[in-house]
Parts: sequence; structure tokens; C-alpha cells
Amino acid sequence: MSDTRSPANTPSVADRMRPVATGAPVIAAHFLGDQAVFVLAEDAAIVSGADGTSQRIALHDGGILSSAVDGTRIVTGGDDGKVTEVDAAGATRVLFADPKRKWIDHVALGPDGATAWSAGKTVSVVNRKGDLKSLDLASTAGGLAFLPKGFRLAIAHYNGASLWFPNAQVKPEALEWKGSHLGVTVSPDGRFVVTTMQEAMLHGWRIVDGKHMRMSGYATRVRSMNWTADGAFLATGGSDQLILWPFASKDGPMGKQPTMLAPHAKKVSVVACHPKQPVVATGYEDGLVLLVRLDDGAEVLAHSSDLDTPVTALAWSSDGLQLAFACEDRVAGVVDLA
Repeated sequence: MSDTRSPANTPSVADRMRPVATGAPVIAAHFLGDQAVFVLAEDAAIVSGADGTSQRIALHDGGILSSAVDGTRIVTGGDDGKVTEVDAAGATRVLFADPKRKWIDHVALGPDGATAWSAGKTVSVVNRKGDLKSLDLASTAGGLAFLPKGFRLAIAHYNGASLWFPNAQVKPEALEWKGSHLGVTVSPDGRFVVTTMQEAMLHGWRIVDGKHMRMSGYATRVRSMNWTADGAFLATGGSDQLILWPFASKDGPMGKQPTMLAPHAKKVSVVACHPKQPVVATGYEDGLVLLVRLDDGAEVLAHSSDLDTPVTALAWSSDGLQLAFACEDRVAGVVDLA
């Protein structure tokens, strides 16, 4: 789709950006309070305070493969076989160290301080008390996501997903669909599970009855998805516009078309939904970051680049007044919207 956007008619907050020197590629951004945390591709994270000061915190001996945040802590997984936690004060501790240094591919944080991680075909969960449970799969785990209530974990893998109660002595519930499932998310109300796939599509299930939902029409594999604050939409990348699937009704997107906003000449690489308002921060493959209002499709420019490098990370502060972003060219910053 052609891009009709013009800098002259697009409102901008790009001048409110505070640059952050990361010195390395960024794989994810998070917030701990008013501090933006940029997780680097190797070894460490950069913590940037609201006063503009930055601190480098060592996390791993090598590549960092995954990260997750719950507002009070960030957990990362590395190719050194470690699961590491960092809190708002910058204190770190190793939650788990694989004796064989197996790569920690995915991590997830859940209710009541629960932490999950995967190393190949093995998924492990530890609760706040430190009780460890593990599950061996038939194939490598593609993604992890806790359900919002109870101690239950959704796991993406080859030929579908599984719902696992770590404290129950029963087999995980199987949600089947042929193909390679590489990521997973659960709706905020706990009614739907959605996976990204190797193919350019999403697949979903309604948990109560296992009803299938196919979400296709993408130009490329979907690598980023995020729920709006009210859970009414699932925002996704993978196209040359922001794609929003409706989930407010009992049937979710079954039989419905998605809402498509903010068309651009390049594809969407990262999405991040505002924590309180119907707004989605949308990052594109050329470094453009737009704030897109869902009610009317209005756009606000947050960042643009002449270097034509993809946005790799986006994150909102919990109050929605700060937006952190990073691009593949190591350009990173925090936009102050207060």
C-alpha cells in the first residue's frame, strides 16, 4: 500500500526524545518504574534514568536470547545457560544455571512472582517459594506465556500449543494445529491463546472449547504482537500497516476482518500498546516510529531515521508517559510524553 504520510501534516513528538547511548544492538526494551531498560544482544542491559544518566548492568556471559518484565523485575535468558533477574535498584541474581549451559531460548513472568523458561525441549517453572517444576516436550519450545489467572502456562511448539498446570499431575492440554509455532500470547481475560507461526499467519484457539481461529493475509512472518489495554484488539506486525484483530466478542476474530491502520512503504517490525489508552506505538523496518490512535487512525510521529534500519524494540512506561525505542543501527532513546 502506498504511503501518503507527509512530515508537514503529521504531528510530531520527536523533539521530546532523550537519546540513550547503548553501544550495542538492542533486542528488547522495558521499564522498571520511570527507568527505561535496554536489553542488549550480548552480556548486559543499559538502564536509563529520567535524569538522563545511564548505567550498564552485566547480566550474562555471552548472547542474551530472551527477556520479560512484570513491572518490578526483568528476567533474561542467555546462551550461557543462565536465567538472570534484575530489579529496579539494579540488583541482579541468577535464578537458574543449566549445568550443561543449554541456551535459555524463552522466558516468561506470571502471577505471584512465577518465572518460566525453556531450554530446547525442556520447559521449567519456579514459583515465588522456589519450587521448581519441569516438563519435557516432543519438540523445541517456541514461546511461553502465563495465563492471567492461576498457575498455568501456554507453550508454543511444533504442531500447536500446550496448556500446562505445573502443580497438577496431569498431562498438558493439547491445542493442535499442524506447523511450526514460534511464539505465543494469551488474551488479558484468559479466553484465547494465539501463536505466531513460521508461515505468514497467526493461529488461535478459544480455550473453553478449543475452537480454531486462523489469522492470515500477512506479507511476512509475524514477529511482534501485543494486546491493547482493554484486551479488545491484538496488535501485530508483519505487514506494511498496523494489523489489529478483534477479540472483544465471545468468538474473537472468527468470521471478522482486522482493522488496518498506518500504512507505510516499509513493514511493521515491532508493536507496543499503550498501557491505558487506545494507542499503539508502531515501529517499522526503516526506523519510523508512529503513535497510532485506534479510534480514528490519527498518527503522531515519535521517531524517524534516514538510515533505513528496523526498529527492534518498543516499550511504554506503566503510566504511559514515556516511550522507549531502539533501532538496529544502535540508535535508541526515550520519548517524554508528559
